[in-house]
Amino acid sequence: MPTNTAAWIDEPYADLTVRDSPYPAASPTQIIVHVRAVAVNPLDAITQSNGRLMYRWLTYPVVLGEDVAGVVVSVGGQVTRFRPGDRITAYAVGMEKGRDHIAEGGFQEFVAVEERLAAPLPERMAYADAVALPLAVSTAASALFQADNLSLAHPSRNAPSRDETVVIWGGATSVGANAIQLARAAGYCVIATASPRNHARLRELGAAHVVDYRDPDVVEKVVAATRGTSTVGVLAVATGSAEPCVAIAIATGAKRVALASPSVSFYDQPRRGGLSAARARIIGRLVTGNAVLQVRCALRGVRARFVWGSSLMDNEVGRMLWTDYLPSALADGRHVAFPPARIVGHRLDDVQAAVDRLRAGTSAEKLVIALSEDAPAER
Repeated sequence: MPTNTAAWIDEPYADLTVRDSPYPAASPTQIIVHVRAVAVNPLDAITQSNGRLMYRWLTYPVVLGEDVAGVVVSVGGQVTRFRPGDRITAYAVGMEKGRDHIAEGGFQEFVAVEERLAAPLPERMAYADAVALPLAVSTAASALFQADNLSLAHPSRNAPSRDETVVIWGGATSVGANAIQLARAAGYCVIATASPRNHARLRELGAAHVVDYRDPDVVEKVVAATRGTSTVGVLAVATGSAEPCVAIAIATGAKRVALASPSVSFYDQPRRGGLSAARARIIGRLVTGNAVLQVRCALRGVRARFVWGSSLMDNEVGRMLWTDYLPSALADGRHVAFPPARIVGHRLDDVQAAVDRLRAGTSAEKLVIALSEDAPAER
């Protein structure tokens, strides 16, 4: 049996430590992947900064990491879509409640992932590019299509063009860029926000209009761009996006807002246990801000709900995305990985530095650790 190595977090707030890890065993519905690239997400940085504040069910030590790409080395007895040697990207769900917090964590050489959360890669697609997809595209799909979020019609190859608009605040983020592509694939008109340097690229991805989110009149300009169509939902991505997105919903008559980001930055706190003034302020702003927002929504007939990316794991949206849509959409180029990968290391020892770099701030790029030779150095 091969040996395995993982980047562990041994206790809340600790740095990641690389050492041996048990080689994972596949359940009947799982595949074992030899990981060739991993990406870091805000979720990894937030979990490290917050301890058990969000993921109270985690028992340390654990292996974090959601985005993986690599080669299938073995499959469970019920797996039919993959075989050893297949190149794939997959969503590792080891952090979720009821999952194996070690075998299913992405930051390791060999990981167990569910067949239903994996998609084959075309030969032209590098692992380092594909690894930008899993958590982001899953979160975007959950926000857009699940019945408890925006409940939009699903994408299809021949989706009719709809006289309906979806607003996506934060279009240049990983979640936002995937949401633009998914909404367009379902036939919707998309209005997005982003900084001006990303406007042209978001139009290439399918946005009909893009507005600078820092424009003091951004809400009014987004509302103006929606005129003549029915606005069926608003997706809020990035810190501070909830309030303007609710304002857009009220002004356009949209009844649903999906919230993909907290209203405060959890990075602005010490990475240690115990109550601190910074942590108390953050929690206070979060609770108070959400209460005020929900009251405003209730008074105006708008429903605003937070998105949990892994909630599609066992429902029809997960099957639509990972089994029906992504394999063909990646193969023929209808869906592309965005933001572009910035390779910031080639070993699991580099993951902690990537998380720290993410915490310090990035824009329109995905920080990737390329563990194989199919991608160039940092770009």
